[in-house]
Amino acid sequence: MQTVYIALGSNLDNPQEQLNQAVRSLKSFTHNFAVSPFYSSKPLGPQDQPDYVNAVAKFDTELTAIELLDQLQSIENEQGRVRLRRWGERTLDLDILLYGNEQINSERLVVPHYDMHNREFVIVPLYDLSPDLILPTGEPLNSLYQNFIHHGMQRLEQ
Repeated sequence: MQTVYIALGSNLDNPQEQLNQAVRSLKSFTHNFAVSPFYSSKPLGPQDQPDYVNAVAKFDTELTAIELLDQLQSIENEQGRVRLRRWGERTLDLDILLYGNEQINSERLVVPHYDMHNREFVIVPLYDLSPDLILPTGEPLNSLYQNFIHHGMQRLEQ
């Protein structure tokens, strides 16, 4: 059994409902499920797109990392995943941030997520769930959170 952290994001087709549906789907095959508050955040990429709704989920799974990736991609497809351009608008994005303490670098998957340390929409909700987390690299999450303590995101009612 591995403890896993997944980033959830959407900015198309009722983003909060997209995340709520993804949460329901994730709960159906995981154990000890928890989800952070939802946040509204500015887009990372092109600015001519709607704001995002982001969150982080934490759960235990018996799936391998690749099996989990396949399951996440299936959920994205079931919810009509649309990705119009790189870093552009999308109906649903589910990214594996952490898979236990493993460091994975394969053609299909890089864990820890390659750029999570630069993304407030990942670090802040991750901190909400697990403020004492130590990343597989040995770095305390708290030290990354200090870079975003005055973040510009808005916490949303769920």
